[in-house]
Amino acid sequence: MRVLVYTGKGGVGKTTVAAATGLRLAATGRRTLVVSTDPAHSLADAFDRPLGPEPVHVADRLWGVEVDSLREAERNWGAIQRWLTGVLRWAKLDEVSAEELLVFPGFEELFSLLRVREFARSGQYDALVVDCAPTGETLRLLSYPQTLNWWFEKIFPWQRRLVKAARPVARLVAGGLELPGDDVMDAIEQLVLQLEELQRLLLDPGTTSVRIVLNPEKMVLAESRRSFTYLNLFGFHTDAVIVNRVLPTVAEGGYLAGWRQVQSRYEEEIEASFRPLPILRVPLMETEVVGLPMLERVAEAAFAGVDPAARLFDGRAEEVRKTPEGHVLDLAVGFASRDEIRLTQRGDELTVQVGAYRRKVLLPRILMGRPVLGARFTEGRLRIRFGERPEADRASSEHAKEA
Repeated sequence: MRVLVYTGKGGVGKTTVAAATGLRLAATGRRTLVVSTDPAHSLADAFDRPLGPEPVHVADRLWGVEVDSLREAERNWGAIQRWLTGVLRWAKLDEVSAEELLVFPGFEELFSLLRVREFARSGQYDALVVDCAPTGETLRLLSYPQTLNWWFEKIFPWQRRLVKAARPVARLVAGGLELPGDDVMDAIEQLVLQLEELQRLLLDPGTTSVRIVLNPEKMVLAESRRSFTYLNLFGFHTDAVIVNRVLPTVAEGGYLAGWRQVQSRYEEEIEASFRPLPILRVPLMETEVVGLPMLERVAEAAFAGVDPAARLFDGRAEEVRKTPEGHVLDLAVGFASRDEIRLTQRGDELTVQVGAYRRKVLLPRILMGRPVLGARFTEGRLRIRFGERPEADRASSEHAKEA
């Protein structure tokens, strides 16, 4: 099966593109479910029909669902939450404040994504299209299971035994504080295992592709580049960029002429930032995109001559690795020339230029402040080697950590 995850800054139209993709997949004969995990659901508005927390039939071979994050939090966090409620009561914390503290930031979106794992395991669908929360922050949370798994394997078995042994006397010693019971420990164990399975599903490039939706605007482009960098850093496979609401060339005159010039400039920036990923375009429609007929038009524009279920790009466009020689930024490049390489670094932005080819890369934090030591072509990729940060920067960083 295929899992296609759409993300992007809020308001760029990713829900519309996700719904249009689902409609296109269903038209090719695939049983398709479009899943909204965005807390601010708008999938029902796009399809122009009511949806709920369980799949609803939308069209032939097409279903839609808006995941209820509160219900999912109760399913996955309920036992833990009830125990934490008791702890906070024991600490005499105000009930309203306690309620707000019991679900950590980002967890509700993460619990919503667990439904994707359930739908993938069900065998009822050939394709899942996920309308994800804005900017891919939820996907970044999926790096946590690696740490949780280490704690679960090394520490959790001992902690569980100690809690079980100490439970009879802890209430007396701690003045009424209840240690977590077996139901809480079981819930933690189950949650970690489910998150680990979800992570394997979403990191499998043979199954899952992430697609970034953006508009040709300055702030949207900056946010999209940042998301792209971190998706690569955490190992997610991004296979396409969809530029939505592109003004047609007829807008080059009259009232919209200025906007068309602005968009043209940022379209060049998009090419420089995301090549060699395929860049698909959807024009600004003459009316709002609501209902199946308008979604069909969006799908036709975005996937003209393209199978939306295909892996539109193989491999990783960017990768950061730690080697014995230092940190390496590995870039897929759309050229084979060995002309002189020019690298320009400004803050967290690195500009790579080889002949007429130009690409901008947003550096992750691990590479910021490190000097570029060299670059070379090998096996169709450009490998840029970074050195250690200057002593002053390292000392400042260590001082900040101590503070």
